[in-house]
Amino acid sequence: MLNTQINPTYTLSKLIPLHKPFVTGDYTTHSSSSAYSPAILRQPTTTKKSNATCTRSTSVGKIKAINIPFLNKTNVKGVITIQPTVSSAIAGVGIGGVVDGISDLLGMSFLLELVSNDLDPNGKQKTVKAYARYDALDFDINVYTYKCDFDVPEDFGEIGAILVENEYSKKMFFKKIVLNNDITFTCESWVASKHDNPEKRIFFTDKSYLPSETPEGLKSLREKDMESLRGNGQGERKSSDRIYDYDVYDDLGDPDQSLSLARPVLGGNDHPYPRRCRTGRPMSTKDPLSETRTLLPFYVPSDEDFSEIKKANFGARALYSVLHAVLPALDAIITDKDKGFPLFRTIDMLYDEGVNVPPPDNGLKTILPRLVKGAVDATDAVIQFETPETIDHDTFSWFRDEEFCRQMLAGLNPYSIQLVTEWPLMSKLDPQVYGLPESAITKEIVEQEIKGFMTLEQALAEKKLFMLDYNDLLLPYVNKTRELNGTTLYGSRTLMFLTPTGTLRPLAIELTRPPSDDKPQWKHVYTPAWDATGSWLWKMAKAHVLSHDSAYHQFVSHWLRTHCVMEPYIIATNRHLSQMHPIRRLLLPHFRYTMQINSLARLALINAGGIIESTFSPGKYSMQICSDAYDQQWRFDHESLPADLISRGMAVEDPNSPHGVKLTIEDYPYANDGLLLWDAIKQWATSYVNHYYPKANLVESDVELTQWWDEIRTVGHGDKKDEPWWPQLKTQEDLIGIVSTIMWVGSGHHSAVNFGQYDFAGYFPNRPTMARTKMPNEDPTEEEWQSFINRPEDALLKCFPSQIQAIKVMSLLDVLSSHSPDEEYIGGYIEPAWAAEPTIKAAFEEFRGSLEKLEEIIDSRNVDPKLRNRSGAGLVPYQLLKPFSRPGVTGRGVPNSISI
Repeated sequence: MLNTQINPTYTLSKLIPLHKPFVTGDYTTHSSSSAYSPAILRQPTTTKKSNATCTRSTSVGKIKAINIPFLNKTNVKGVITIQPTVSSAIAGVGIGGVVDGISDLLGMSFLLELVSNDLDPNGKQKTVKAYARYDALDFDINVYTYKCDFDVPEDFGEIGAILVENEYSKKMFFKKIVLNNDITFTCESWVASKHDNPEKRIFFTDKSYLPSETPEGLKSLREKDMESLRGNGQGERKSSDRIYDYDVYDDLGDPDQSLSLARPVLGGNDHPYPRRCRTGRPMSTKDPLSETRTLLPFYVPSDEDFSEIKKANFGARALYSVLHAVLPALDAIITDKDKGFPLFRTIDMLYDEGVNVPPPDNGLKTILPRLVKGAVDATDAVIQFETPETIDHDTFSWFRDEEFCRQMLAGLNPYSIQLVTEWPLMSKLDPQVYGLPESAITKEIVEQEIKGFMTLEQALAEKKLFMLDYNDLLLPYVNKTRELNGTTLYGSRTLMFLTPTGTLRPLAIELTRPPSDDKPQWKHVYTPAWDATGSWLWKMAKAHVLSHDSAYHQFVSHWLRTHCVMEPYIIATNRHLSQMHPIRRLLLPHFRYTMQINSLARLALINAGGIIESTFSPGKYSMQICSDAYDQQWRFDHESLPADLISRGMAVEDPNSPHGVKLTIEDYPYANDGLLLWDAIKQWATSYVNHYYPKANLVESDVELTQWWDEIRTVGHGDKKDEPWWPQLKTQEDLIGIVSTIMWVGSGHHSAVNFGQYDFAGYFPNRPTMARTKMPNEDPTEEEWQSFINRPEDALLKCFPSQIQAIKVMSLLDVLSSHSPDEEYIGGYIEPAWAAEPTIKAAFEEFRGSLEKLEEIIDSRNVDPKLRNRSGAGLVPYQLLKPFSRPGVTGRGVPNSISI
């Protein structure tokens, strides 16, 4: 993070002789005035920083009135802290305009109004107003401070809220307002200029209240504040708005640019999908069902936009830089978009030598130091990739069958493997359309592969057979995808056997092409072979399966099940849970940054012609497959870790086991570590919920909570509103289960599928995102077959992604796998409202302690030679669920929220 710089703006400094802060991209410096200079510029000192203890502890108290003869008032002093913006500190641009300087000169930067918890005898609000004046820039903690003085009547009562009017012409980011009677208002919010929004902003103290406990003087403000966030569903949203509303995904296509970029609306009967935040942009002139797109970042409510004030937004800035600078540069350099890698050595050169590109602008090297290296000469820079951990530990790990299987348990997508419970394997699709439903993997094939161990019946009974099943999800898109250029697709099943050592061994891969107008159904089973031709066919079959697993990981395990499903929770929380609601304050850390990242994904990742469509096998059908997975597979009651494992047959309920479940595969690193993290989250949620809801009737009678849960089910996930599996919300246990699941999805689940992306897929032969060619034995011509026989390595390389596709994905994964410099890790920081309540503070400290213990447990597991799925020669230790991490690509660390 660059240090804040102050450069003089002489014109304005001559007019207004005061110190002046950076605000929203602008700043001005003023000299001191002998006539009026209440502020001094604080220089760095040895004073302790306010954030040095990783806590922002505050408490709520009553004003201690001081009897002043004849006045009967108490002087209450307040300090407001304002966060400087990133662009103002970096760019050093002045605020411009004399109006803001005059406001400071007159000591009228903000108008503040204290609100009592009590009403006056006439049932009216009791308030006291005062203006805040600019005080200083505190270099130690990099904030601007403003001060104010209130003359508060002796009978005012306890202060419960404060109203803020921003007299500046620009929005300002309020961090907190602290009164000298131990009352704190934690804001962490943008306050628009009164010229943009005349409504005063409302902030409440750090004390939490259920709706039924709200003090009389705050009840109308509590509802008014939430109403201001709901909007009326009309008009186009402006960047200064704080409106949270719902819409379907009707902005992924761009028919106005080209009809080939038109895409179906996701959300509704045809393509069920979660809802996104409404932007209100005009509809397309070419397709009235599609919303128009913009080159600028899409609207998110202003409090979801951290791009100007937070280093944690480094991820969003880096992602934006890759999408809008690095990838276009690569497109310009690599003109042949279909050119593959002629040799494996040319793949290695991406790490050894890199790719020359034009020198980047706008500080790209600073933002992406891992990726953009020093200039070769005045006209070139180098995009050079770090060697991924998997390849650094074992260059040939991607080639091995045991590693292929191990990564289903301890790799990037541990969410797909499932127990085989029925035989024969059968498709549920219409046989009139998709051909014979019975799998070609027969009993004879299985028993040939597991001979010497047991029969098929024994393997089923003893829970030894496991599978990746992408047959029914992908089969409807096979023929459509094959009409696209440069890609192909199959339905697939991969069968694995659990050996006595606790590791998995692949038995068979089935690839299926459904019938079409001119071709019958085609399916073939590949098995590990001991002859040259069979061995190469097996390698290519694995490449196809890995491309399917990569697509499912990115579309479903990652985007759908974390980013996408979280957005309705965030919207509903802001619309129906007040700032002072304890459940909002519990969940808020798990929501930060997510909507902004999601809007960026809609802008350039999952959109028509975006990175996903151009680099994954299903191409333009990628998000339709994602919609199908939501429709067919997603259930809220299966999103907690224990329920997810049980639903896949990877665990069974067992009250005698440590986590209430017994794993089907004992050495399942993701599940082993994840259950410890899940237990810690649920215990923290239990302590929190039971403190605020000591009786069950308090849950059911909480009107805000009821409306929140109803809207999540019936609007945010409205396409599934009639499903019988939605949990009820009547008791503490119901609420604990719901909030624990939401917290888990935003933290543990997302971390498990995100922060290992570069380590596991940065060397793309290990996890190719695309298979460009069909299998050599699928209806080959004589020339095609001979070409494969003569140079099978060439066939595999042609099947892999092209050069531009691979480099695009590698660049993207490098950024997606990175932790920001001030990442907010789970259990790392205590929220002010939690610290204000001793019982909650103690529960959080216990939570933090359990996470520190988890770090030690994971370290010990990773050196245990008996755990062969995480410890062994050349293996990368499984660390994705270790709670804490240093910045950068580390393959570990669990942030509170989906911040990248």
